[in-house]
Amino acid sequence: MAHLILVGALALVFLVATVRPINMGLLAFAAAFLAGVLLVGLPAKEVLAGFPGDLVVALVGVTFLFAIAERNGAIEWVVQGLARMLGHRAVAMPWVIFIASAVLTSFGALGPAAVAIVAPVALRFAAQHRISALMMGLMTIHGAQAGAFSPTSVYGGITNGVIAKAGIAPDPIMLFSASLFFNLAIAVLVFLAFGGLRLLRDAPEPAVAPEPVAPELARERLFTLLVLGAMAVAAVGFRVDIGVASMVAAALLAILAPRSQKSAVDRVAWSTVLLIAGVVTYVALLQRVGTVDAAGDLIAGLGSPLIAALLLCYLGGVVSAFASSTALLGIVVPLAVPFLGQGGISAMGAVAAIAISTTIVDTSPFSTNGALVVANALEADRDRLVRQLLGYSALITLLGPLVAWAVFVLPG
Repeated sequence: MAHLILVGALALVFLVATVRPINMGLLAFAAAFLAGVLLVGLPAKEVLAGFPGDLVVALVGVTFLFAIAERNGAIEWVVQGLARMLGHRAVAMPWVIFIASAVLTSFGALGPAAVAIVAPVALRFAAQHRISALMMGLMTIHGAQAGAFSPTSVYGGITNGVIAKAGIAPDPIMLFSASLFFNLAIAVLVFLAFGGLRLLRDAPEPAVAPEPVAPELARERLFTLLVLGAMAVAAVGFRVDIGVASMVAAALLAILAPRSQKSAVDRVAWSTVLLIAGVVTYVALLQRVGTVDAAGDLIAGLGSPLIAALLLCYLGGVVSAFASSTALLGIVVPLAVPFLGQGGISAMGAVAAIAISTTIVDTSPFSTNGALVVANALEADRDRLVRQLLGYSALITLLGPLVAWAVFVLPG
């Protein structure tokens, strides 16, 4: 009964925040403490243990860092350089973004690191070339997920390791290919649905001569690009946490580029930080008290492997939209182990379907990747982009697991 009440309370938070102009994160924090203390009997300190400190640090660090880069024009330099490379044809940019994110994660970068590096350029290009910010954000995230299960990636290592411990021979190339082509197919649909056809018809834009820049500002731009490059190397090459890397880089830039850092802290997406931190804290409470495990055990106990695989795909997708995909992979995939290979279903097919279902919902603004996209959007566009990502993520959560199950599990 307690599990049902907890899930119902989360649904009520969403309902109230939808009909009233109240930050959903604030309501989620209140609900987490009330439910955790009064219903479950946890001390407030243990409820607060679910606070996503790493995500908050990443959001604040990345948005502060790129606010500096935007103020001194460093991001604009990068965007102009890419435009020249593409012959001023905006139609190619969504695919450059997709490929860049995929390459970064396939070589071992965590998804949030790849998105943090690529999203600022993607969204700035979108703003300057009248491209949908939603499309560019989704191309960034789905690109990151396309490469996320390569044999050298974190997700790939986790998933292949779990099934190997269960005595099932992993197939890293099959898992990687499944995620790559599934996300590529989604990217094609996103491109066509959110303005790609218009970009195909558009003629190349005329080149614009860059305006002269004061020497001092030019030095700050150069320092900014060097620091951003160092952050990218640290995050991708040495797997330094993106939040830590961005905070160190922001502090260094504040010293090297004092003119650019003025008022940058005001441009941090504080309302977005509150929204995401509150909801993630509540979902962490559900995980802590065993609501997710109870649902998984109930599904795993079903007599039909086919139905169990489908429900586990949905479990991974729904929960991962509000929680860590990395953690969910380590929870949901082992639940599938008892029936892998039974009932005529493919063991690796079931694993691929669950893995894809658990990660394609990282477009949600409550996930790290989705939150980074929102945080890097223009301030005037953030609320609208949050609503768009919520609608898209609801659709992908509804259809994605079903399609993944039909493609990889049903054939047997």
